[in-house]
Amino acid sequence: MSNEEDPVLADITVTSVEIPELTEEEQRDRLHLERRVERAFFEAGKALTELRDRRLYRSTHKTFEEYCRDRFAHSRQQSNYLIAAAGVYENLTTIGCQNVADENLTTNGSQILPTGERQVRPMTKLQPQEQQEVWLRAVELAGGKIPTGRIVKDVVQRIMERTQVPNTYQLGEVCQILAKDNPELRGKGGCWGIVSQVNDFSCSVRMWDGEYTVGLQHLKSYEYLPAEREQVREICDRINRVYSGGLEESVQKFLEMLGKLNRAYLTALEEKLLSVLESEIKD
Repeated sequence: MSNEEDPVLADITVTSVEIPELTEEEQRDRLHLERRVERAFFEAGKALTELRDRRLYRSTHKTFEEYCRDRFAHSRQQSNYLIAAAGVYENLTTIGCQNVADENLTTNGSQILPTGERQVRPMTKLQPQEQQEVWLRAVELAGGKIPTGRIVKDVVQRIMERTQVPNTYQLGEVCQILAKDNPELRGKGGCWGIVSQVNDFSCSVRMWDGEYTVGLQHLKSYEYLPAEREQVREICDRINRVYSGGLEESVQKFLEMLGKLNRAYLTALEEKLLSVLESEIKD
């Protein structure tokens, strides 16, 4: 365009570029890669589950938590989120979530399924049937598309409000953990925990290896007397100190056994063994 011409009246030449359509092979590759992206968090959760359950970290690390931190830069919470999300995802594949057109197909090919851990996280504390109910409703609210984590969280909140029961637990109360179908409580079934915080739908409880937030449906009170609660609290403090000392894995197994006692006292032998471990920590 000449500088002397009026810019308003000037002609502008635009070169068109033809974009070739994808071949059938490229279409298949695209769909395959998209499904791999969608399943990434599920595959990660399944892999972490197997690494943990088979203790494949034992040649280099004492605990699964240390292994995840060093190998993947994951906190224990991040790893638990992925493991729990994989369980929810697997549960959702058992229902016909929503039939959609070919261009909207997700991982399972005939269902709308989650594509990220955050879409699943709000459902991890629900029962399997409730998870399916929440997901179907969230898909519906999203207009038949993959719902955001916010939509899922809102639906979960409505479910919890609908089934809300009063939280009658008290600080210092000793409860048994009922793992049921909650993957986050794997290995904790039968353990006792001391209530350290009372929430609307859950309690924070101190256990032999740390503190956890547990839903009311996963707690059962031992109904101990105040003196018995104090005894358990003292035992818990002692076990926690030894556990934090980083002793051998066989020691942790012994501590885990103490963490599943259904009585508020130690036998003479248990007391002796725990005292020996405490002396090792001091040394």
